[in-house]
Amino acid sequence: MPDTATPDSTTPSGPAAYVPTERTVPTRSKARASYDRETVHSILDEAYLCHLGFVRDGAPVVLPTLFGRVGESLYIHGSTGSRPLRATSQGDPGLAVCLTVTHVDGLVLARSAFHHSMNYRSVVVHGTARTVTDPQERRIALDAIVDQVVAGRSKDSRPADAKELAATAVIRLDLDEVSAKIRTGGPNDDTEDLALPYWAGVVPLAPGYGAPVPSDDLDPAVQVPDYLRAL
Repeated sequence: MPDTATPDSTTPSGPAAYVPTERTVPTRSKARASYDRETVHSILDEAYLCHLGFVRDGAPVVLPTLFGRVGESLYIHGSTGSRPLRATSQGDPGLAVCLTVTHVDGLVLARSAFHHSMNYRSVVVHGTARTVTDPQERRIALDAIVDQVVAGRSKDSRPADAKELAATAVIRLDLDEVSAKIRTGGPNDDTEDLALPYWAGVVPLAPGYGAPVPSDDLDPAVQVPDYLRAL
C-alpha cells in the first residue's frame, strides 16, 4: 500500500549521521564523502532542482524536477498522468529511484589538463518512492516544494484548489540511504608541474539574484514582499 504516514517537522532528526551502505560509499575519493545529517540537509535545502533517476521499460531515465524537504523525507510532485509517478502508486515495492542534488562552488584550474576539477557539494539518495495519499501530508509536501524555491512563498500565494490537487501527484522518498560528497580547495598539481608557466587556482561561483521583475499584469498596488527583498 502507498505510504501515507504524515511527517512531523518538529520531530528530532535522529542520529547525527546516516549509516553508510554499499551504495553510498564512493569508489573514488572516499575522503570526500560525508554522512553527517546536518551537512546533507544543508546541501538539500540550498537547492532548487534535483535529478530523479529510475528505470522505465528497461532503460534508465533521469528527470530534472523541483522538490521539497520536510524532516527526513523528500517530496516531488508532477502530473497524475506521469508514468513514473503512476508507478509509485502501484503498492509495494513502489518505484526504486536515485535522487541527486549538486552545487558547483568553483572551477578548479590546474596546470595540467588532467587535474582540472570543480569544487562542489552533492547529495545522493537511494530508496523507494511511493505515492502520498494522506490529504494533510500532501498539503505539507506541496507547501514545502513551493517554499524550496523561495522561503515563505507558500503563505503568500493561493493554495491549490480541488481540481488542481486532483491533477497533481506527490511522491515521497525517505532519507534512509544517503551520502554527501564535497570537494574544496585548490588544484592538486603534480610536483613536477608546479614550475609550468600556466595560471592555476580557483574561479569561485555563487548563485545571484537580480531585482524582482513584476508581471506585466500585476496590480501596481502590490509591492515586492519582504522575503523577496531579503534575497
